[in-house]
Amino acid sequence: MPLEFVSPEEVPVAASGLRRGILSPLEVLSQSVSAIAPTTSPALTVPLIFQQAGNGAWLSYVIAGAAMLLMAFCIARVARGSASLGSLYQFATDSLPPTAGAAAAWALLLAYVATGSSVVGGFINYAHVLLPVTPSVPGPLLAVLVSAIAVALAYRDVQVSTRLMLWIEAGSVSMILVVLAVLLFRNGPHADMEQMTLRHVTGSQVRLGVVLAVFSFVGFESATTLGHEARNPLRTIPRAVVQSAMLCGVFFLVAAYVETFAFRQLHLDLGTSEAPFHALAPMAHIPIFANLIDVGAFVSMFACTLACIMAAARVLLKMAHDGIVPARFGRTHAKNDTPHIAVAATGVAVLLPAAAFSAFGVSGMDIYGYMGSLAVYGFLTVYFLVAIALPSFLKRRGQLTAASLFTPALAAIAMLAAIAGTLYPVPQRPYNWLPYIYLVYLLAGLAWFSIQRAPRRRSAA
Repeated sequence: MPLEFVSPEEVPVAASGLRRGILSPLEVLSQSVSAIAPTTSPALTVPLIFQQAGNGAWLSYVIAGAAMLLMAFCIARVARGSASLGSLYQFATDSLPPTAGAAAAWALLLAYVATGSSVVGGFINYAHVLLPVTPSVPGPLLAVLVSAIAVALAYRDVQVSTRLMLWIEAGSVSMILVVLAVLLFRNGPHADMEQMTLRHVTGSQVRLGVVLAVFSFVGFESATTLGHEARNPLRTIPRAVVQSAMLCGVFFLVAAYVETFAFRQLHLDLGTSEAPFHALAPMAHIPIFANLIDVGAFVSMFACTLACIMAAARVLLKMAHDGIVPARFGRTHAKNDTPHIAVAATGVAVLLPAAAFSAFGVSGMDIYGYMGSLAVYGFLTVYFLVAIALPSFLKRRGQLTAASLFTPALAAIAMLAAIAGTLYPVPQRPYNWLPYIYLVYLLAGLAWFSIQRAPRRRSAA
């Protein structure tokens, strides 16, 4: 059967096939929060950042959080004037040349798919740690299990999916906050001077920590993919983007600070800990929370997988409407009003890398690191394009002022600095291969875009 493509003009925005206005502000917020997967950062990412930045881990989060908040303000400014199912790439397309819009589309699709695959790796890791029977279960089978359940939920009902993600994250984050609060109270009102004075910390270490900290935040913008399904999207989506970045930023900062000083008091190395709350929960005299938080992180990875598939599917749906990919990906389910074909396709794309790595003996933690690092390139590309597109967006609406250029300029510089931080100093293998893999993927996507665009150019001529 030949591939069928459609031009953007043939599919009006109103004909997306998705349910209109069914998601409450809290459910929209849960999409961004679940894509961030805040539970996984204290459990997995903070120890990795401590390996790089030591007592400067908290500062790495401050810098990364400030950069992401700048980006959140840029995205929110655009989202107040445009609600699209195509998310950030549609914003870039509206204000930049078509090739830049296509680059944003392919970059964002990879970012969500790679993040989903990353947390599938984390799911495999925690399944082997928590459940006695799973060490004998092949990793690829666990990857199939979590991906299939996530696809089934995203296929069936977006509202059920967002509510489920909300409760999963709320429960696990609440337990972590209780442990952190008890440890802060036990530490007393004084500051940890080894962290405040950045003892034994260099600028290069903090910069490397910032790169990892950025991955904790990526996904905060995914509420923008719900532009057709959110109630009052021009209001609820900007709020969700900014709120998720702010709330998670404070949460990560507190977690990094408390975990660092608590592990020093225990005379343990945070950087080598695979399950930090196994040590922290007993220290807070709540030992039962140790396994509960691990379970929360385990389930949070499933929620993040679900959120990434939902977001990626809506990006793919919009790409089909814009004629970038075959039109079949733009169809929606007659009963469920979900992009069922795009959901299935992105679910398979999330599954394959994690299952393949696992089949070749790569650990779940390494899958988490490899795919998560690859995802960062996609997110940073899109964030940068949105930042440079914002002035044009504001100019078309007669809202461009000298002051309004300040935030996108800072955001664009911050994104370039973050990209540079992933390239130098050159990371160890296989992380040093990731920029080239990403570049080949992006160039292939742009070549495909040019091929599909050529007939429309000839007909227009």
